[in-house]
This record gives sequence, C-alpha cells and structure tokens, in this order.
Amino acid sequence: MRAFPVELPSGMRYWTVVDEGWEVVEDADLFLRELRLARGRAETTTKAYAEGVALFFRWCGATRRDWRTAAREMGLFILWLRWAPGEGGKQRQVVVPGPGSRPVRGESRINKVLTAVRMFLSHRIANKAVPGWVLEQLYEVGDTRDLPAEARGEGGGMRLRLRSRHRLQEPESEVDRASDEEVVAMFLACRSARDRLTVLLLSRVGLRPGQVAGLHRCDAHLVPDSRSLGCDLAGAHVHVVRRQNVNGAWSKSRKSWAMPVDFLVVQAFDQYALERHELHGSGGSDHVLVNLFRPPYGAPVTTDAIGELVESLSRRAGLGRVITPRMCRHAMASNVTDAGGSLDEVQALLGQKHPGSPRPYLHPARSRLREAVDRVPLPRALKQETGR
Repeated sequence: MRAFPVELPSGMRYWTVVDEGWEVVEDADLFLRELRLARGRAETTTKAYAEGVALFFRWCGATRRDWRTAAREMGLFILWLRWAPGEGGKQRQVVVPGPGSRPVRGESRINKVLTAVRMFLSHRIANKAVPGWVLEQLYEVGDTRDLPAEARGEGGGMRLRLRSRHRLQEPESEVDRASDEEVVAMFLACRSARDRLTVLLLSRVGLRPGQVAGLHRCDAHLVPDSRSLGCDLAGAHVHVVRRQNVNGAWSKSRKSWAMPVDFLVVQAFDQYALERHELHGSGGSDHVLVNLFRPPYGAPVTTDAIGELVESLSRRAGLGRVITPRMCRHAMASNVTDAGGSLDEVQALLGQKHPGSPRPYLHPARSRLREAVDRVPLPRALKQETGR
C-alpha cells in the first residue's frame, strides 16, 4: 500500500491509496476525495492523510487483520509504527528493537498517522462501512476541563467531548526564530531580485511558503491609494487569498486578509518587476514569483522551491545552522511584539483565527527580557517609598 497522486479533469489534484497492483483502494479513496473536494482541504493534507492510511492498511495486511475491526488493537499498530521500516528496500525485513536502537518513527510522526487513521475510520463508520462499536475504540468520553480557557466556550460550564484514546506524549520542541542578523545575511547572499523579495515576504511580511508561492500579481496593491483597483484599503498591502493554484500552492488560512507592507518590501517588488520584465517581458503567468533562470521559464515557483531557496541561502551566507521558512515567520511575529505590538495585532497580521495561536510565534528579545527584570523595583526602594 502506498499514497499516490490523482489529477482530476478540472486540474485539481488529491492523493489516494493504491495497493501492490496499483489499484485504488476504494474505501480510502472515498474518504480522501471528500476531504479534498467537499471539505476544501489542501492537496498536501490529503497526501499526509493518504500516507497515514496506507501505513494502516499495510499493517493490517502484514498481520492479517481486517482493517474494519483492527482498531481494537491500536496499541500493536503503534508498536509497529515505531519499529517497522518505511517504504524502501528493507520494508519486508522484521526489526527487533533492542538496547540503544533508535525508533523508525518519532512520537510526532506516529500521532499524525493516528490522526489520519481516526478520521478515515470515523468517515467509514458514518457511511456504514465499519461497525459502529469501532468508534468506542478510537475515542473516549472526556470533558472540557483540560482545554485552554479560550476553547471552552462562553458558557463556562463543563461539557463532554470525545477525546482520542491513543496519543503519544510528544517532547516539547520550540521552533526557534531566525535572528535579524541571519535574515540580513541571507538577504545579502541573494543573487537576484526575486530571491530578495522572497526573503522579505517570509521574514518581514510573515507569509507561509504556500502563501508566497500562491501570490498573484493582482494581489499586490503597492500604491498609497488603491481605490482605482477596487480596494478601499489605504497604503501598500498584499492580499492573501486561498485559491486553487496551478503550482499546488495553498494558503493554510481559510479566510482572506490584507497584509500591510512597508517601503522596503515595495522597493523589492519594484526591483523584481524590472528583473522579470527584462528576462521574460510583461506577459506570462499571473503569479508573482516565477522561474527566471531555469526551465520551465515563466512557470510559477513551487512551495518546495521556496523552502530549498531559504535553506541554500543559509548555507551560502555561512550561517552556523539551516534556516527554514517557518523560522522566518517566527522572526516577523517576534519583531512585531518587540516593537510594542500586541497579541491581537500579531494574530491579525499572521491571519490566524484563534487568539492563542500567536503565542508559539513569540520569542522575546533578550534585551526586552532584561528590561522587564530591571523594571522590578528593589526591596530597598520599596522600603523608602513606604517609609518603613
């Protein structure tokens, strides 16, 4: 069993599961098609879910279990996920864990696979293809006391909810931010105006790679007054719109919003427009970022290409570590708060829905932490103020 991409006549793609004979697994395909077409999930989401469901089918086949009722032994599936090899030349071999051996898959990867399997089986239960009692093997009844305050609702009372039975404890690992010095070094290492614009869209505007690759020329309003373009927003800005793109780029946010940009970003847009016009003229794709130096010329860049660019720039700049686009987005959010911005401002700028979503993106500067400590008065000063 493996994940496989399917292209529809409309040009939209999704991922499904095929067996050893390259036949589509119908039950998995029904779930993944609904995920992509009816629920509006990204192509990358269907790929991740298809890979997880394929692993579940592979385990059921290897252990001769009926996938419809195998959920009652999910613990054995977790053990198999931790130690069984992935797709490759050794996938038929049996791995026996021993002292000092390293798991094949970590806790985060296993939890993602379990999420895909739960959603798949829940979908088939709803469609009467799987017995209803399987749902009890996937979820247990819990309450809202362990949820964050903003997720409990306005009522304030305790409510019951379904809680997944099987979930591994993941080690806490924060995503570090790219420092301003690292961003500047990568910017100086760029060899084209297009690459400089890409770095700024990631680190100064805070867009995700899929949003950068999905920008169209009509999304950029870079004049003080955009009313002639049918937009009432003042100042230079770019519109982030979730749409189906030919390069597979996809905005994670369901809503559309306008992101203000400063003079530095506007200047980078201008320089890139001149570079693009000199190489390919005024026609071509409506996407902002296109291939300028390698075929297919004029085709929109992909999300993967943006990630490769950032990593190569960090190496070319001689940095001591590899920078990722996500670290650039964290840098933008942290810089906003270091400059006095509030959480609701960061939430709006990042296009996030929940008030608590910006918190993982905040990395206060050490100087700001030092100033916070220095603002705390000394006990002797308090004694003098109170006269005691």
